[in-house]
Amino acid sequence: MFGKKVVAGRTTAAAQGDVVVLLIGMRINRFRAVHHWVPVLLAMPRMLRELTADPERGLLGHVLLTASPRTYYVVQYWESKEKLYAYAHAPEMFHHRAWAIVNRKEKAGKARQHVGLWHETYVVPEGGYESIYADMPAFGLAAAHGQLPVERRGRTAKERFAHRAGASADS
Repeated sequence: MFGKKVVAGRTTAAAQGDVVVLLIGMRINRFRAVHHWVPVLLAMPRMLRELTADPERGLLGHVLLTASPRTYYVVQYWESKEKLYAYAHAPEMFHHRAWAIVNRKEKAGKARQHVGLWHETYVVPEGGYESIYADMPAFGLAAAHGQLPVERRGRTAKERFAHRAGASADS
């Protein structure tokens, strides 16, 4: 977040309609098995570069995070679940090749539990999310969808949850 402009005061994400969120990550189960987990760790930045270079694929934004020295993950915001599926299954994209390697290792009995993989996908309907940022650069949902003064969506969480795109002046 170095170099990002801090927006003074309270803001909220300018998201409208459904929001698609993918949490995807890895867990190092055996630190000494470096040759098993390093390729997995390096695969995600490659996929993110690929997606960033082609905005039509539908990735709106992402945040890289760590949960512990063993667990690393990315929160991704997508235009739609259809674009997420299309990327995941596109044979010309790196994800398809990386997942094929994982599947081959499993079938050959070479997946030795050195590294764990996981993802969770959420399609959150309008009215099912809200956000607030105080003296923050655009982050998370706001970095993916834009940032607005909090008053445009409501001063309270209850008001922001009740916001509907077609019912306000910012639609």
